[in-house]
Amino acid sequence: MPKITFLGAGSTVFAKNVLGDCLLTPALNSSEIALYDIDEQRLKESEMMLKNLNKNCNQNRAKIIPYTDRIEALRGADYVINAVQIGGYEPCTVIDFEVPKKYGLRQTIGDTIGIGGIFRALRTIPVMLDFARDMEKVCPDAWFLNYTNPMSIVTGAMLRATNIKTVGLCHSVQVCASGLLEGLGMSTENIQWKIAGINHMAWLLEITRDGIDLYPEIKRRAEKRKTPHNDMVRYEIMKRFGYYITESSEHLAEYLPYFIKSKYPELIERFNIPLDEYPRRCEAQIKGWESMREELVNNKELTHSRSNEYASYIMEAMETNQAFKIVANVMNTGLITNLPEKAVVEVPCLVDNSGISPCYVGDLPEQLAALNRTNINVHILTIEAALTGKKEYIYQAALMDPHTSAELSIDEIISLCDDLIEAHGDWLPEFY
Repeated sequence: MPKITFLGAGSTVFAKNVLGDCLLTPALNSSEIALYDIDEQRLKESEMMLKNLNKNCNQNRAKIIPYTDRIEALRGADYVINAVQIGGYEPCTVIDFEVPKKYGLRQTIGDTIGIGGIFRALRTIPVMLDFARDMEKVCPDAWFLNYTNPMSIVTGAMLRATNIKTVGLCHSVQVCASGLLEGLGMSTENIQWKIAGINHMAWLLEITRDGIDLYPEIKRRAEKRKTPHNDMVRYEIMKRFGYYITESSEHLAEYLPYFIKSKYPELIERFNIPLDEYPRRCEAQIKGWESMREELVNNKELTHSRSNEYASYIMEAMETNQAFKIVANVMNTGLITNLPEKAVVEVPCLVDNSGISPCYVGDLPEQLAALNRTNINVHILTIEAALTGKKEYIYQAALMDPHTSAELSIDEIISLCDDLIEAHGDWLPEFY
């Protein structure tokens, strides 16, 4: 049985989903599971939670070991699951939101691109490269299953700067088609779909039932759905560009220059855009952790049902050689032919014991590739900043960001970047 190492194991809810899935999978249920986190209290809580699950769901087959020594947690691992958040909510996410507000720049999530995504990447990539150096010493053949945002930027840095086998995984693709149909009162039975693009801006290229294209009916119903709801930005982009996108409207609103505009504040209400949604969510989770702790950590009867997270299915396919199809983030080795080769793309992949084999997509519809490129520009320049240490690439990434550049002047963007570098202090490496 394999050794599975979970970095960021203090993310107790996510650890329950991903590692609970492993405990319910015959090919993985006797694994050694190594838990690592820098927060020893949260590490202990996740250990208690998983040991309860191991007992209740798995007859204590798995061996669960917490580590405060990262090298030892990684030693001999076959799979490394990464879910760390560098800098946490406080101080770093607060900085990502509050400093831009002084310039009138508002965000919703701030974890993918935008000024928040750029700086999250700059403080995360050095830690990822440290992980890779450790893995090259003690588990060089392990697969690195990355769940940490900003997904495309972090995964791209790993693929460009290390030899570690890395794949980026996200939650949005599995629920995209079903969520769209359910919101429109349409059946999800017997549907087929195809998704490709980039993380958080991948496109539902096809959706059919019994060979019949569902898009005409989807668009008719979406046009009639006028009551304020949570999908309004996605519907607007589908109306204007022809296709539905994988990630939520609160995300999508800050990836584009059209929706969060100080000059047009009425757009916030019109498209039901939840500014500062991520900080509110974080604060609610912090306040709710005490009651959740009782439910997850101290619940001796805790159980689990296998989720739709890809990690356990990937490991199961590799261990059993029973092929499984996923949609994952990989380097664009000619997979999407009208996107740059340096881009990380989100495409269908086949998994078996030979690894992860991405599938050729070809050209996206030109308007979709064009929107993707506006985000890819930021991804590539942010990676350049992280790998070279050159401050000019930070400025250029921010200057190319669709939302930031739609709101601020060149001088304001440069000043904002300098303020964020200063505010983050030692959470960032030195740039010159």
